[in-house]
Amino acid sequence: MKVLVLGAGAGGGFPQWNCHCRLCQGARNGSINALHRTQSSIAVSDDGNKWVVINASPDIRQQINARPQLANAEGARGSAIAGVVVTDAQIDHTTGLLILREGLPMDLYCTDVVRHQLTHEFPLLNILTHWEGGFRVHSIGVEPEKAFQVEGVPNLRFDPVILVSKAPPYSAHRHDPHTGDNIGLKITDSRTGEYLFYAPGLAEPDDNVRAAMAGAACVMVDGTLWQDDEMIQNGFSDSLGTDMGHLSVSGSKGMLALLSQFDRPRKVLIHINNTNPILDEDSKERQKVKDAGVDVAFDGMEIDI
Repeated sequence: MKVLVLGAGAGGGFPQWNCHCRLCQGARNGSINALHRTQSSIAVSDDGNKWVVINASPDIRQQINARPQLANAEGARGSAIAGVVVTDAQIDHTTGLLILREGLPMDLYCTDVVRHQLTHEFPLLNILTHWEGGFRVHSIGVEPEKAFQVEGVPNLRFDPVILVSKAPPYSAHRHDPHTGDNIGLKITDSRTGEYLFYAPGLAEPDDNVRAAMAGAACVMVDGTLWQDDEMIQNGFSDSLGTDMGHLSVSGSKGMLALLSQFDRPRKVLIHINNTNPILDEDSKERQKVKDAGVDVAFDGMEIDI
């Protein structure tokens, strides 16, 4: 299985267009050692020819054009994208569906809860029916979890893993989490049995998450904030990271501590917010991540599993 990081940043990317924090300013003027990052999305393939995009960020057009693997196709129009999976209904993970309208119809996989949000509170699926009928929506079963496959990528199996996180801020049940608001994915290569566990938004690891991590060849997980009160300390928000559905990287119960419990998988942080000091490759925080044997995802990162 081939894994391609299309975007490694959190909402707004890095540098964020309206942010003038030390990191964003440093990324713009070159005063810090940091790579620019678009908003969170990956693609997976069983042969390098057909790809499944997981989460369609607002930067999807730029991401496709930057990665010839996805733009490859025969004929006057087309792409190598076999389908799209969204793990939640967050704007940062679904706005790119609008950008893909020229390629419709196309297969889209999401939970029923996410489909409801994308046809009611944020009705982009309704809007997109005016382009060749829109997306062909396939339900991801979560009660109980049900594996699925994407046509055109026959050697990959996708297993949803229910996550404890948050519904989007616009959701009618923002403060009443529903099963299916957020899922992680175990993406297994059926030829080898090896799998990637992908969870860009994770607030609280439960036994199912720990089991998924323990058996994975690679885990690619939430690295949004270095500390829980990071947005408050920077003066950008009154909310903790956990209020927004993200486990902090640092701390005795943070992501690094969680990842330290597992020896086997390759460990990668993704969905990095523009305020997170690990973006500065010369920072002490980045060194702590490196010392823990954990990688920080970047746009264009490729992993073979």
